[in-house]
Amino acid sequence: MLWPERPDNWRRRAEPAQQAFAAVATAIARFEPVSIGASARQYARARGALPAAVRVVELSSDDAWMRDVGPSFVVNAAGALRGVHWRFNAWGGLYRDFRRDQAVAHKVLEIAGCERYCAPFINEGGAIHVDGQGTVLVTEQCLLKRNPSLSRGRLEALLERYLGAKRVIWLGEGVIDDETSGHVDNLACFARPGEVCLTWSDDPHDPQQRVSKDAWERLMAARDARGRRLVVHKLPSPGPLYMTRREAAGVVADHAIRRLRAGQRLAGSYVNFYLANGALILPLLDASTDGAARRLLRRVFPRRRIVGVPAREILLGGGDLHCITQQQPKRDARRRRADQ
Repeated sequence: MLWPERPDNWRRRAEPAQQAFAAVATAIARFEPVSIGASARQYARARGALPAAVRVVELSSDDAWMRDVGPSFVVNAAGALRGVHWRFNAWGGLYRDFRRDQAVAHKVLEIAGCERYCAPFINEGGAIHVDGQGTVLVTEQCLLKRNPSLSRGRLEALLERYLGAKRVIWLGEGVIDDETSGHVDNLACFARPGEVCLTWSDDPHDPQQRVSKDAWERLMAARDARGRRLVVHKLPSPGPLYMTRREAAGVVADHAIRRLRAGQRLAGSYVNFYLANGALILPLLDASTDGAARRLLRRVFPRRRIVGVPAREILLGGGDLHCITQQQPKRDARRRRADQ
């Protein structure tokens, strides 16, 4: 993880966001080791806000989205661990200066002692979701927009090369008003090989219903890398949720091209959860739908503890739990049971 601090993205100079990040790190640390990178000027603050079990490392960055600026780890059949360093352009230019973010993946891999693969195209960790058996979920909205000079076929070949994949499943658009231009990790994710969780809306007046229905139709027509048809679990959408005037006023205008406004729809999604060892860390976003999301996920993940963490402050910054985390497999990891 990374420690949030930039005042032009996080309201009230990131203090509420820091509390939310600390709660997420604390929840995950109950199940697996956690490391969080903080700038030199924020190191002491981060160390004081986090439990002793969480390792704090001095690591500069422009913002706190480790899923996207950090490496995507890969493990081969022999258990060797390496990392993919994607090219990064601040989600198509949401920020003017992102040089420090471009270096985060390299620094993380140096700390982890892992070899690095440098991918020759623009991508973020939130723009892909894999099943561990050769299947990758992506959206046309994101991958094609990030790489306008590359065809679908060329992007598939690159994803297959750098992830060891065999099949790319293309969905259309991402969650409505997602400023990442359609990251798949907000729309759909693998629960395990052959099973997908999908953001869903039953409201015919909500534009999310059209997007989710299109994704559902594509998923039902698809087959994964092993030729299986997919089982799709529909997770209710929270809200819709909107930024309040007070929340928008708490952000300091600075170097961001991203502009926040009262009434802006927030791309809330329960699909944006984090899978820890033996647990699922769930973003709590809407009291009217949190319970339904928790109950469905208990059925989908019967062997995992479902741990809810308030996540609105993270959502205000433009993402959620999956976006601020990046899992690192054990170096000697072997192929395990898919639902563990």
